Amino acid sequence: MSAPVHEPPADPLARERSHLGASRAALRAMREDVEALDIKDVTANWVNAAVLARQIDDRIKALADLSDTPLFFGRLDYLHAPGAARAEGAGGERFYIGRRHVHDADGDPMVIDWRAPVSQPFYRASRKNPMDIGLRRRFGYTGGDLTAYEDEHLSDPGETAATSKLLQQEIERPRVGPMRDIVATIQPEQDEIVRSGLSGTVCVQGGPGTGKTAVGLHRVAYLLYAHRERLARTGTLVIGPNRSFLHYIEQVLPALGELTVQQATVDDLVAHVEVRGTDEAAAAIVKGDARMAVVLKRALYSHVTLPTEPVVVVRGSRRWRVPAHELEEIVRELLARDIRYGAAREALPQRIAHAVLVRMERAGEAPDDRVQDAVARNSAVKAAVKALWPAVDPARLVLRLLTDAEFLAEHAEGVLDEDERKTILWARPARSVKTARWSAADAVLVDEAADLIQRTHSLGHVVLDEAQDLSPMQYRAVGRRCTTGSATVLGDLAQGTTPWATRSWAEALDHLGKPDGAVEELTAGFRVPTDVIAYASRLLPHIAPGLAPVASVRENPGFFEVRQATGTADTVAACTQLLGHEGSTGLIAADARVPALAEALTAAGIPFLAPGEETTRETRLTLVAASLAKGLEYDYVVLDEPRAVVDGEPDERTGLRRLYVALTRAVSGLIVTHTAALPAQLAG
Repeated sequence: MSAPVHEPPADPLARERSHLGASRAALRAMREDVEALDIKDVTANWVNAAVLARQIDDRIKALADLSDTPLFFGRLDYLHAPGAARAEGAGGERFYIGRRHVHDADGDPMVIDWRAPVSQPFYRASRKNPMDIGLRRRFGYTGGDLTAYEDEHLSDPGETAATSKLLQQEIERPRVGPMRDIVATIQPEQDEIVRSGLSGTVCVQGGPGTGKTAVGLHRVAYLLYAHRERLARTGTLVIGPNRSFLHYIEQVLPALGELTVQQATVDDLVAHVEVRGTDEAAAAIVKGDARMAVVLKRALYSHVTLPTEPVVVVRGSRRWRVPAHELEEIVRELLARDIRYGAAREALPQRIAHAVLVRMERAGEAPDDRVQDAVARNSAVKAAVKALWPAVDPARLVLRLLTDAEFLAEHAEGVLDEDERKTILWARPARSVKTARWSAADAVLVDEAADLIQRTHSLGHVVLDEAQDLSPMQYRAVGRRCTTGSATVLGDLAQGTTPWATRSWAEALDHLGKPDGAVEELTAGFRVPTDVIAYASRLLPHIAPGLAPVASVRENPGFFEVRQATGTADTVAACTQLLGHEGSTGLIAADARVPALAEALTAAGIPFLAPGEETTRETRLTLVAASLAKGLEYDYVVLDEPRAVVDGEPDERTGLRRLYVALTRAVSGLIVTHTAALPAQLAG
C-alpha cells in the first residue's frame, strides 16, 4: 500500500516484517477469491466453461505464494506522487517492489509488480539521476523470512555512494536446484534490454556470467506484462540448445507468475521426421548452409510443368474449352507471384474455373460462385492441376535430393560444387521416408521444404538462447516462427562450439530474417569470479579475436586452482573438497571420460546427478559432459582434463571454445585437474 514517506518512530525491521505478513495475507485472500468463483451461470456452453475454468486455474497457480521466495525485495520512497504535477505539492508515496502485484481488500496496492513503470527507478535510479526517488531500500531474506534491509538516500548529497552488500549477497547466493530469477538484482544496462519494446528484435552478445539468459527470460516476462492481450493471441516461445538447459531454466518464468510460455529446442521445432542418424561435420556444414534453401526451392518448383493440352470441362450438354496457351498464362502468373507452392496449387483450380466461367458468361449464362466451385472440383480440372502443379511431400523431396545424384546436380547447379554435392549424398539410399536414417540437419531441410509448400505459423515473440551454435538453415527455421513477430537473440560468439557456429551477429540476424535487429553487448560479469574469467579469457585471442573479455564485478573473488593430478582419484578428491561448501558442484569432463568418472564417483560412495536432474540438499554434485555444459551454472566446478575436452572436438578452435565454456561455469570456485599437459593457449 502506498503511504507517506515519513515513518513513525517504530522499529523499521519490525514494520517491514509486518508489511510482509499483511502482504502475504492479502495474496492469500486474492487467491481465495479466485478459488471461490462460481462460473456455472456465466458460461454459454461447455466450451466456454472449459476455457474459463482453465483461465481460472492458471490464475490460481499464478497467485501461489512460494514460502521460500521473497514476496517483495525492495521499496521506493518517491519525493512526489508519480505522474503528479510538482507545483501542486503532491506528497511522496511509498511502493514495495516484488515479483507480482498484490492488493488489499480495498484494491490498494500492497506490492507493485517489478515490471510496472513506477518500479523502474528501483533498477535505474542513481545519485546522478535519482528519478524523483528519495529512498531506495533493499531487503535481505533468509529463506522466506525478512532479516535485513539496506537504504540508499539518493537525494542526500552528503551520503557517499557504496556498493550494496545485500545486492552482492543475492548475486553470490549459493544455488541448489534450477535457475533462479534475477528480478531483485537486475542492473541498469540489463533493465534497458528487458524493457525494450515488442516491435523490435534485440540481439544480446554476452560473455559468461553477464546474465544474458536471465535478461532474455525477464524480457519475456516484461513483454507479457506490457502486451499481454496481443501475446495471448500470438504466443511466445523460448528456444534452448537442449533439454537439460530447458529444464534448468524452466522455473524462472513461473516464479514470476508467467505460465503460458512454451519451451522447445530447434530439433523440437523441425520434428517432421524421426532423427535416427548423424552427419559427419563436413556434411552438416553443407546441409546447414543457407544455399540449401535455393536448392530446395529449385527442386520443389521443378515439379511445375507448363501445359501442352487444353482443359475441356463438360457440364450437361455443353463443353467448355480452356486452351493450353491460356492455361500457361495462369501457371506463369502464379509462379511470378512467388507465393507458397501449396497456396498456388490451391489457387490453380479456381483460376481455371474462372476462365471457364468467363466463357459461360460470354455464351449468355449467368453462373455464380457455386458454379465456379463446382467447376473447380470437376474431374478434368483436378486432372489438370495434378499434372501441372502436383502435390509434393516435403520429406520425399528432401529424400530425393539426398539420394538421387542427378536430381541434386540439376538443382544445385551453380550453387553447390561437385565436392559439396558428394558430401551430402547418402551412401545408402533409403527405401522410404519412414526407413530413412534422418540426421538433425536433414530434419531442418524438411522444415524448410515444408515452409516452401505451406507457411509456418508465426508467433508474437521468440527468445533464442545459445544462438551462436546455430547453422544458417537453423536460423531460418527459427525465423519462420516469428516472421510477423519479434525475437530476442542471446549468445556469445566465443562460446560457439559447432563447426558451423555463426561468425557475426549481423550475419545471424540476416539469416533469421531480422536484419534490422539491434545488437547490445553485456560485458559486466556478475556470476564468474575474477581469477576464473581472467584465466578463461586467455583463450579469447584464439577463439574470438577482437571480442572484449568479460570484466568481473564480483566483490567476492572466490577461488581458483590448477592441480597436477595422477588419476581420477585426485579429481574425485577435488569434488569431495568442494562438496564441503554450501551450494551446487559440477564435475565437467570430456564426453569420453564421463563413464570412467561415473565409475570412480560410485566407487567412492559419492552420489551424483546427470544434467537436467534437479539437485537437492542431499545430492549436490552433477556429472556433466562438456558438450552439455553450455548455459549451466554451478557454485563450484571441478574441470577434469582440459586437453581431453579440446581433443574431443573435430578441430582445435571448436575444442578451445568448448574448453572456454567449461571453464566459465563456476560462480564461486573452480579447480582444474589434469594429468596431461594443459593446452598451450592457457599459458600465462
